[in-house]
Amino acid sequence: MNATIITELEKEQLKKEAPQFRVGDTVRVHNRIKEGEKSRIQIFEGTVIKKQGGSNRATFTVRKLSNGVGVEKTWPLHSPNVAKVEVVRSGKVRRAKLFFLRDRKGKRAKLKEIVD
Repeated sequence: MNATIITELEKEQLKKEAPQFRVGDTVRVHNRIKEGEKSRIQIFEGTVIKKQGGSNRATFTVRKLSNGVGVEKTWPLHSPNVAKVEVVRSGKVRRAKLFFLRDRKGKRAKLKEIVD
């Protein structure tokens, strides 16, 4: 009985149209930031290195290089703070988690692109 109540609550929290992307894609995440009473959108562009979880607990992590320093951010997929996720380019990968990119810099950190 409790499990059905929990699943009903989780269904209400899901986005109607969840963004479609895969691990290895270069994405542009439009993140809503609230400062005081004002709200603005900040864009974070990088490579998706992992997706995990399911239902409303699903998260994804995006990695980018900023001034030679690797920066990773993790967002809940169904968060209202994630305005949209647009795919810039699709990458060809053979594994689900791309943690090996953390050790690489420059050209070695690039992934092959899938040309549709």
